[in-house]
Amino acid sequence: MTKSSREQINIDEMKILAELQKNSNQNIDTIAKHCDFSRQKVWKTIKHLEENKTIWGYTAVTDEEVEGLKLFVLLVKRNVVSFDDSTKNELIFENLDDYLPDVVRIEDIFFTHGSFDAVVTFYVPDLISAKKFVQVIFKRVGKFLKEILLIETIIPIRKKGIKNPQIKKLVEYL
Repeated sequence: MTKSSREQINIDEMKILAELQKNSNQNIDTIAKHCDFSRQKVWKTIKHLEENKTIWGYTAVTDEEVEGLKLFVLLVKRNVVSFDDSTKNELIFENLDDYLPDVVRIEDIFFTHGSFDAVVTFYVPDLISAKKFVQVIFKRVGKFLKEILLIETIIPIRKKGIKNPQIKKLVEYL
């Protein structure tokens, strides 16, 4: 039974996305070869995926320890106070980095369902900087929060789906 053209396009897009997720630095020819597609098909598909925001950007997976940075996770639980429109816009649409200390680099922000309502991952040089970041967040939106839990990570096993090439360091922590 033949697949509809839309189904086949989705399958082809998923193949190309899988290749990009393995290594977004691959050139179009390599991706085409791995997917058994033409160069032109891969290029058009990637452009389409970028235009419809399936692909948001490209990034290198790096060892932030080299930069003197540590990854922290912030778990946030809201209270029953509703966000006003101004705060909603600030959290969702505005650039949060504008009011953050210079040493903070936000990695991810997720709104979640579960014991906590949001997860923020961020890089800073040390625990003191992480605590200052939490204070900034609390100063801005504290009236909406019930609980904040700050977690310092030790060593990443995987980042962005890529296995840490220095995973042997983990042995000393286990």
